[in-house]
Amino acid sequence: MSSAALRESRTIGYETARTDIQSHVPLGARRILDLGCSTGALGAALKARQPASVVGVVFGEDYAREADARLDRVIVADVEVFAAGPPPPEAPFDCLIAADVLEHLRDPWAALRGAAAMLSPGGTAIVSLPNVLFLPGLLRVVRTRSWPREDEGLFDRTHLRWFGEADAVELLNQAGLRDVTVHPNYWVEGAALRRRELLARTPLRPYLAPQYVLTAVKG
Repeated sequence: MSSAALRESRTIGYETARTDIQSHVPLGARRILDLGCSTGALGAALKARQPASVVGVVFGEDYAREADARLDRVIVADVEVFAAGPPPPEAPFDCLIAADVLEHLRDPWAALRGAAAMLSPGGTAIVSLPNVLFLPGLLRVVRTRSWPREDEGLFDRTHLRWFGEADAVELLNQAGLRDVTVHPNYWVEGAALRRRELLARTPLRPYLAPQYVLTAVKG
């Protein structure tokens, strides 16, 4: 697959305004850090919604050029290198976003600790991660006896780390983030959504959501 075709296949997951993330960003947040900002669509939507300054971090000149036209500043860097370095002059931030980026890193635990240190006390962190325990994915692995490697989605070949719900909560806690709340993304509507929400009250909960959005505050 060409790089252009690969990017097109990932557009929904990586280049949208992510209304599921927007809904958790405090309306009072004025300084926002977006790790893995892609083309800046999410940051642009937040800037249109509220008077906020958005700093994006992204690895890749193509994404950075597009994001630069939408955000207040774009830092072209490996997220892990950025998080391990000194805070940018815009810090401290009121809100940190890490939407579907941490699973691509070698050490997401250290990266989130470093980024969370750039938050103001009481600042909000919003993280989204795929759920490796999503039942259809587990059944597929059992059926094929092989780990899929795909261009996007749960089995994206560029994923280096995998998380279930408990792992995701621990990831935020070890970064000094507290009051972690898990918001499952079921990606279904209507009766199917109601069924999953009912089943989520049972021991089946860990296997029902393909993705989690987690919110927390800096302790």
